[in-house]
Amino acid sequence: MADQELIIDSTEQERERPTDNDEQKKYYSGYKKKHSFKNMFITLPQGKDIVDVRLGDPGPTSDVSQFRAEQKKFSQDQQFRGDTGYQGEVQIRTPHKCSKKKELTAEQKDENIAFAKQRIYVEHVIRGIKIFRVAQQRFRLRASKYHQVIRVICGLSRFRISMLVLPNKTSLNNDTS
Repeated sequence: MADQELIIDSTEQERERPTDNDEQKKYYSGYKKKHSFKNMFITLPQGKDIVDVRLGDPGPTSDVSQFRAEQKKFSQDQQFRGDTGYQGEVQIRTPHKCSKKKELTAEQKDENIAFAKQRIYVEHVIRGIKIFRVAQQRFRLRASKYHQVIRVICGLSRFRISMLVLPNKTSLNNDTS
């Protein structure tokens, strides 16, 4: 896999408010203004498969912190492609970001557009997972069941992706008529 640049992205899912006060503080995301789980998905280029998932982190966990915890599973020379939430990591390529003093050049804007066209596949994979209501809306089951439920959904999504991506050896033009 080291020869391919994997695509990485994170998403949040709202959860029921925990009863324990310390747990409430741990899972409260100021960004979403809700209690949430944070999930990270790593996919192959063109969204052909889900390589890895990191599930159930507390909502305020940053994208790059999730990546650092998951990075040990991959080789040192593995490259990734992510959004601006992953800036600062050597192994992750991110789009150019304009500063307050200087705007992006036309060349940098074109590179960002090309970058987004290649990175959009992870968003499609996340959408495929969020087709299931239990992965899209507030998670109302016990928090201990979260990993199990989302992993089953990821498995169903992987099966769906494998059925959509036709194998190269299969030919639809074998008609002898």
